[in-house]
Amino acid sequence: MELIRRGKVRDIYRDGPDLVMVASDRISVYDVILPTPVPDKGAILTQLSLWWFSQLVDLVDNHVISEDVPGPWRGRAIRVRPVTMVDVECIARGYLAGLGWDSYRASGAISGSSLPAGLPVAARLDTPIFTPSTKAPDGQHDEHISRDQMARLHGENLTARLESLTLALYRRAADLARDRGIIIADTKLEFGITTDGDLIVADEIFTPDSSRFWRLADWSPGTVPMSYDKQFVRDWSATLADWDRTYPGPEVPDEVVAETRARYVWIYETITGQRWEPREGA
Repeated sequence: MELIRRGKVRDIYRDGPDLVMVASDRISVYDVILPTPVPDKGAILTQLSLWWFSQLVDLVDNHVISEDVPGPWRGRAIRVRPVTMVDVECIARGYLAGLGWDSYRASGAISGSSLPAGLPVAARLDTPIFTPSTKAPDGQHDEHISRDQMARLHGENLTARLESLTLALYRRAADLARDRGIIIADTKLEFGITTDGDLIVADEIFTPDSSRFWRLADWSPGTVPMSYDKQFVRDWSATLADWDRTYPGPEVPDEVVAETRARYVWIYETITGQRWEPREGA
């Protein structure tokens, strides 16, 4: 098979008319790949994404064909349809956190969406909002854009469809997760257009790499709950006075790696109701 793209986490191979998407154990923060892998991470992202795809397929189709992949990749790779990816990250926010909180504190808005004054950190928004961002080349940082900017770049029709699908998927997933005691504070989705012109969801969906997860029991507006996602590694890296968030990234201590893996496993098991057991080859 021909390697056609190596991303921060996923490698894409061409296999005849299909693509094979392989999730590695690499982890990145602030768009920098760290040199230390997190065991089982790629397999967890793949299996959790597959579970979500099956739960949400009635809302929008996805790029998955099957798990028919070479043995060494079994469990961490999927065979997918080739699509033309929409060059924007579709972000839904139901709570004030992360860069959204930073933007709100500075301007009272996120990506051009104005919010009521006086909201505390981790506040639940009355209505989830759509806050798109650019997809910067590897090594560069994504930037928030307004919905109007997105419409100028991609057209009003596509923008409206992406906004509607993003918020519908977020609401469904957030309700499902909340029933399991988990808050999805925000999430990033990516979409592609098939050769037949259909808009589908692609890449990964509602994983600890693309979403912010809190335990419902830990949540109280005004304080930031413990995160069960990649934020744990971001928080660790923020304590490093000698790293300026540029390449090369720092080695990750064993205890941070172990805790990151434990949080990813906990999210998988709590959301799916299934015990985490790596598949042969993963």
